[in-house]
Amino acid sequence: MTDHLITDHGADPDTDCTTAIAKAIAACETGGRVVVPAGTYLTGPIRLRSNVELHVSAGATLRFLTEPAAYPIVRTRWQGIECFSHSPLIYAYDEVNVAITGTGTLDGGAGVDNWWRNTRPGGDWQRLLQMVEDDVPVEDRVFEPGHGFRPSFIQPHTCHRIRIEDVRIVNAPMWVVHPVFCTDVLVRGITVDSRGPNNDGCNPDSCKDVVITGCSFSTGDDCIAIKSGRDADGRRVARPSQNILIESCRFTAGHGALTIGSETSGGIHNVHARALHVTGSAVDHAIRIKTNSHRGGRIEHVTVEDTVVDAVTTSAVLITTKHADPEQSGGHPPVVRDVTITNLQVRSAPKTLEVDDSAQAPVQNLSFTTTETW
Repeated sequence: MTDHLITDHGADPDTDCTTAIAKAIAACETGGRVVVPAGTYLTGPIRLRSNVELHVSAGATLRFLTEPAAYPIVRTRWQGIECFSHSPLIYAYDEVNVAITGTGTLDGGAGVDNWWRNTRPGGDWQRLLQMVEDDVPVEDRVFEPGHGFRPSFIQPHTCHRIRIEDVRIVNAPMWVVHPVFCTDVLVRGITVDSRGPNNDGCNPDSCKDVVITGCSFSTGDDCIAIKSGRDADGRRVARPSQNILIESCRFTAGHGALTIGSETSGGIHNVHARALHVTGSAVDHAIRIKTNSHRGGRIEHVTVEDTVVDAVTTSAVLITTKHADPEQSGGHPPVVRDVTITNLQVRSAPKTLEVDDSAQAPVQNLSFTTTETW
């Protein structure tokens, strides 16, 4: 694999290197590695292509611009609904063999004075929901510059064979690692330290064959959250997340360490987690399954084993089919079944297991065995 240093294409530390990075990617005509050497480099959005690896070297930081105007309008999925809005900071669409590697830092630059200032523009959000209700085609759900939503940090969209490895990721505008409609995804050894609003750490979204291993999460929302679309738009797409392995990950802050939901309308099947460790007291739940009668969908065949919980603020395990929907007013009762949790070791928690279901949407075939509290 040929290396293409961004400094060979005009990049200089502490300057806007967007064009230089794009030139380095273009130089990988038949594949190659785009290398960010030690130093701090500013950049706008990065669009990766097939057979290209973005390598952030030790001592290197890519710091992203925070002006929304720098980010073009692309096809994306925002909180489970398809639309055209601001490009993710690192984006790939319909590509094969895409990688982000290295022990350097990706810094989204987000803060209360930019991306985090307006977390969900009310007018645009209501407009998007109305588009879904009116069956507006995705191609016509376009939010022009100056409108739309905070972008995800890393989003491979409709891609095959994705590898994200070792990098440290901080200060994300929105969800951090967010593969959408992807197959064969490996997320290994990354560190996410981003405590902003909706800063979920890793969200496979209607993806198949995913491995998340050896990662560390400190987030402002759920650490790992498996998704499959929201309400009517998720049912339209009808694409589940399935065949997901999560192992040997560490969690120090977040709402849920391993979460399924709440966007579950396409279904979530065959999730296996093992050897997880909740190490801090700033995590609410170690395992969190959340859905409701607006989401619907089937959550099934979930196994979690050999998880150690030093402390959580609420319940170690929460399973709810009434998340943000106590009246169950949606008309699409979800199915949650075949959940097995074994050898969950809890040192400190107000509750070990909490189940909030209903006759319309009961949790079925829950096995909770060999739990040890000390």
